Amino acid sequence: MNRNSFSPDLLANPHIPGLEAYTPGKQPAGAGWTKLNTNENPYPPSPKVEEAIRREAEGARLRLYPDPRSGELRTALGELHGLSSENICVGNGSDDILNLFVRVFCDSKPAAFTLPSYSLYPVLIGIQNGRTVAWEFDRRMELDVDRLADLPASILFLTSPNAPTGVGFPAERVAALAEEFSGILVVDEAYADFANENVAGLVREYPNLCVTRSFSKSYSLAGLRVGYALASKRIIELIDRVRDSYNVNRISQAAALAALADRDYFRAVLGKIKRIRNAYQTDFRERGWFTYESRANFIFTEPVGTGGGRGEKYARSLYNHLYRNRVLVRHFPTHALTSGFLRISVGSEEEMLKLTECIETWTGNEQPK
Repeated sequence: MNRNSFSPDLLANPHIPGLEAYTPGKQPAGAGWTKLNTNENPYPPSPKVEEAIRREAEGARLRLYPDPRSGELRTALGELHGLSSENICVGNGSDDILNLFVRVFCDSKPAAFTLPSYSLYPVLIGIQNGRTVAWEFDRRMELDVDRLADLPASILFLTSPNAPTGVGFPAERVAALAEEFSGILVVDEAYADFANENVAGLVREYPNLCVTRSFSKSYSLAGLRVGYALASKRIIELIDRVRDSYNVNRISQAAALAALADRDYFRAVLGKIKRIRNAYQTDFRERGWFTYESRANFIFTEPVGTGGGRGEKYARSLYNHLYRNRVLVRHFPTHALTSGFLRISVGSEEEMLKLTECIETWTGNEQPK
């Protein structure tokens, strides 16, 4: 082998070198940041989670492999949703679950998703060397069932509540889409616990409907990576065939079970986040900023300059101003519908007060060039 001429790109699958990886929100180093950019829960998980982790780490347990099927967790999730454990698959975060759906159902036919939505979908489809079909919302963010159902795809990913806008789609419209669409409909409900309604219960009625959920947001377990799917028994059997044997570690399984069991703590945290979210939605609207009605744990708002200007220049200006003051939010400049907005995760009362203080010092009078 000539080491000087060796190129791994020539040995990789042809489509891999041209892929663009998913870009997560900034993870700042050092202290002093107000982090409102990755939709993490501002409150710690249930105290029972720490107890469960401590028990799981005791003695010789960590030398043993975890339950490969996360069987106890599947059973508990089935009880929560009124389903059998055979209707549940647990993954290393809901991203893992989404990847399993792509592996199974994305090949000869394209996979579809909406714009805007979770930007991981095209990345996972690209890794599979699949083709994509994107359907674009307009500013009204209304679900056009007929057009979506006509998409030439084997699988359709729908984020509800939508990311990054926070708009929740009526369950009756999602049900109509499941009825009309001939492929697999995956409703990504990562933020559903913050919403007024969801479609988890419809899995029993529509054999092509799959729902994905996450423990990262409402249960404060983003660092442990636990997610799951609700679907028909046959769909779960198919995605289990391509799932890594030990995809969820022992500590994550134990922590998720403990978080799931503490319903009082769960409801209390949700209540606090919703109250803060609603108060700041009102605040932004009173400033004259167009703000979508959020059903998630973040707010999508369109900043307005002091001269009444709005758009990408002003959103970027406020983003940079907040960043200079060590407040992180998210800006999505690559799409016309999102470029003039900022997505702001709902933080604690203290964090949101810091955000407000910084907004008050933004001059907001930059003129577009």
